[in-house]
This record gives sequence, C-alpha cells and structure tokens, in this order.
Amino acid sequence: MSEWWRGAVIYQIYPRSFQDSSGNGIGDLKGITTRLDYVASLGVDAIWLSPIFTSPMKDMGYDVSDYTDIEPLFGTLADFDALIEKAHGLGLKIIVDQVFSHSSDKHVWFAESRRDRTNDRSDWYVWADPKPDGSVPNNWPSVFGGPAWEWEPRRRQYYLHNFLIEQPDLNMHNPDVQDAILDTMKFWLDRGVDGFRLDTVNYYFHDTELRDNPHNPHMSEGDTPSEIYGWQFHKHSKNQPENIAFLKRLRALTDQYDARMMVGEVGDAGVTGIQIMGEYTEGDDRLHMCYNFEMLGPNFSAGHFRSIISRFQDDAPDGWPSWSFSNHDVCRHVTRWAGYYNDPDAMAKQSVAMLMSFEGTIGIYQGEELGLPETEMEYHELTDPPGLRFWPEVKGRDGCRTPMVWSKSANDHAGFSEAKPWLPVKEPQRNLAVDVQENVEASVLNAYRETIAFRKNSTAFMSGATKFIDIAEPVLAFHRVADDQTLTCIFNLSPDPVSLTVNGEAKITGPSQAANYSEGSLELGANGFVYLDAAGGQPTLKMDS
Repeated sequence: MSEWWRGAVIYQIYPRSFQDSSGNGIGDLKGITTRLDYVASLGVDAIWLSPIFTSPMKDMGYDVSDYTDIEPLFGTLADFDALIEKAHGLGLKIIVDQVFSHSSDKHVWFAESRRDRTNDRSDWYVWADPKPDGSVPNNWPSVFGGPAWEWEPRRRQYYLHNFLIEQPDLNMHNPDVQDAILDTMKFWLDRGVDGFRLDTVNYYFHDTELRDNPHNPHMSEGDTPSEIYGWQFHKHSKNQPENIAFLKRLRALTDQYDARMMVGEVGDAGVTGIQIMGEYTEGDDRLHMCYNFEMLGPNFSAGHFRSIISRFQDDAPDGWPSWSFSNHDVCRHVTRWAGYYNDPDAMAKQSVAMLMSFEGTIGIYQGEELGLPETEMEYHELTDPPGLRFWPEVKGRDGCRTPMVWSKSANDHAGFSEAKPWLPVKEPQRNLAVDVQENVEASVLNAYRETIAFRKNSTAFMSGATKFIDIAEPVLAFHRVADDQTLTCIFNLSPDPVSLTVNGEAKITGPSQAANYSEGSLELGANGFVYLDAAGGQPTLKMDS
C-alpha cells in the first residue's frame, strides 16, 4: 500500500479565504479549483481543506450540521467532485477536515437528543444531571471561555461543550455514535478523498465519572492567564485511554482503501502533547501521523526545536510526526517571531528551510509561501468568537484568516473577489501578492518552490534519520542521514551574525541564505542557513568565540 504521506508537503487551504468565484465575498470550491495550478506549482503533494460541510458557521465550519453534504456557501457535491478530479489530474491529494469531537447544535442528531431522555439518540451526546444546588456537573471549562456545560430545560440536564455552546460534544462511549462517524468517513472515502485531518482528536472521549480537573501544575503562582482554560490540567475532560480503541477502528476503515491517510490534531502542547502524538501514531494500527501546537507558539530557539523533535523520537520511535509553523488557529509565524529578525523576508526563507529539513510530514498554510504577516484587525472587523468575547487581550484568529492575495490591485480585493470580502484585505498583505513575487527570483514565493523541490529530491530529507549536533544558541544544527546521502543543516536563529568552524570535508548544496563557507570556516549572517553535503560523512561544528 502506498505511503505517499511519509515526508509529504501538505498545503492547507482555508476555503472561505482562498478564492471567491460567485461574487459574494466568500471563497468557495469552484474558486479553489481555478487556483489548483498555482498550488501544484509550489511542488506540494496534497491539499488540506478546512471544513467544507454544511454548517451554521458559528465557528466557521467547525460546527457541522451535516457530515455528508457541502455547505452551500462553498458549493455543491458536484463542485467537490470536480475539485477532486482536477486535483488528482495535477498529482495532488485531497485531505478533508473532519470534526468528530462535537457537532453543531443544529445537527439532526442533537435536535433529537435534546428533546427528552428516552428518544433513540438520547445518549448520543454527553448529558449530565446538575448538582443538588442546580450548578454545573463539574469544573470543566470551555476552550472559548466559561463553563463547558449548558442547560437544556427539556431534559433538565446539562450538555457538554468543550468549545462553543453551539458545539455539543458527541458521546463516543456510545458504539452507535462511533458507527455513525465511521459511516460518514466511508461516504468521503468512496467519493475519492485521500485522507482526513482529524480536528481535536484527543477530545473524543471524556471521563464517564465526570471528575473535576486538577489545577495546572505548570502555572506560576499568582499567574492569571487571559483564557481560563489554561488554569487546569485537563486530566478528565480529554486524553482518555478509550480513544486508542476508536482510533484503531478509524484506521481499520481507511486501510480498506488504497493509499489513504489520517493526521490528527492534538490539542495539547508540552510533554503531554508529545506523549499523545507518540501514543496515537505508535505501530501501524492507529493514526498515520499527528501534530500538536509545540511549533505553533511564540518560542523560537534552537533548544526549543531540538527538544520537540528529540522528545518525539524518544516517545514515539516508530511513530510519524507532522510539523508546521502556521495554520488557521494561530498568529502567522512571520509576525509571531518578530523579535528574532530584522528582515521579514529573511525569516520567511529561513522558516521554510527549517521546515523542509525536518523529519516527518510538513504542513504549510496558505499565504505562508508569500511571507504574509498577521493582518492587524479592528474590533468591528472581527468574526471569531474568542476575539469578540475577550478583546483586546485576546484578538482571535481572524488576523491569520484574511483572504489570499493574488494581485496587488485594490479594485478586486487582491484578486480574491469582486465583492467586499468577509474579512478585509489590507495593504501590507497586498504588497506581498502572488503577482508581485511570481517573477522575482529572490522572492519568498520562489524560495518556497526551490526549497520544497530540494526536499523532494533529497533522500536524506525524505527518509533520513535526524542526529542533533551539540552546539550553543542561537544555532540549530543537525545531520539528516540516509543510506546514500548525509546533509548537515545549520541555522542561525538570530539577527546577529555567528561564526563556526566545520571539521570535515563538506560543500554547500541547495538553498542557503547569508552563508559564507570556505576551508572549514562558516559565517552565517542574520537568520542565515546552509545545507552541507559531506559525501556521507558527518562534520562536527564548533562555535567560534
């Protein structure tokens, strides 16, 4: 069975913001289809589509009301079939986002479940009696603020919602719910999708005893986070052991089809997140790969990246990771890491050089290949629930979700739509549009193309082991070792130049930046990087004083 996903580069498309073909200011499937040649030109292997299913859009599609139909804003099933046909013709795989931990409160399953305690789907969601004083069943909070419980007067019970009130949690302890979920996956597999991105995959099960979560032991004394979710160690509301058996059921289904895959989003960082990634990808009967938020945060240091990858190697020696620096849930990394560079283009190019040298499967987010910064939003422009609720301390996720910029023109909102877009297109983003960068050899866009192509033609990057080199900050250095190739990857993660001595024969190969190498002496300028080919050897490095 083909394992095309190993080492692949996956391009995430946020459908609302990629290309509008209907003139309503919202991106759609036909629009995506018209832009597939561009996506293919990047050299990526697959496309991940954020949710495209029928939804009231309280959480921009992550509240699904029909798992087997297309949201009319995005088009029809026929439009989806046409998209798959063209993508496959271009050699691109299609991965769809599946949200199984919860549904929309408008789903027919929930409409029936909430009616009373005796209907056929009464146990399809997580229901619990109030405490004797009428208060919520336990201390679990919602990710989006407030308690994770909402009162339903018809049942005289609370239902669980780890996210919005309009996103009730499905009860995966019920085998009928599991069967229904598997049926929806089969629907899309039969339609030709190549894989699934599983949203919040570690939230599927809850502790049936509904025990209170303990305090987060990593919080400093006196620290008050801006979001109450951080106060707790979520021991009982997610990461339950029953999840493994369900993941095995999902894998058994996908294994009935040729060359399909699943990548799970683990909604945890730190040691816990890496451990879960290891558990969920262990062996060949669970998920094909996982990612978490470790590389999607503000930390930008050699020790940080080395620690993440090393911990995965230790906790999941036969697992497979997926790494990315940006997605639709976090501030774009060129903005997030602003304190570590003087030139944003240099940071963007260094970022892709790092990502493409990492062991595992790589994800990039639309517009990342242009070096787009986060869009500065005003309150009246927001649509994202956390931003609307907790502004200005929490700005929400709209700033990374603004439309793709195809042209510098303001007349058609950077080529995205003839109508006013659902989120604004602003000048800093338009100035980095595709048509500005397309024919500039030194552009960020062409650096992405060059670096992706180098990765795909390198056995060391596609399948080689990672061996870290012990060297001080701000340098991240490691060997990627395959049978027929060894590459030494060296990155200066700072705006200040560094000097190193390289012991061993080696030559520069592939993309590089601000690098000067001669007779064992390596100078790396601000955010400089280099790949060295040592003809199978593994040079040693020393930081010059």
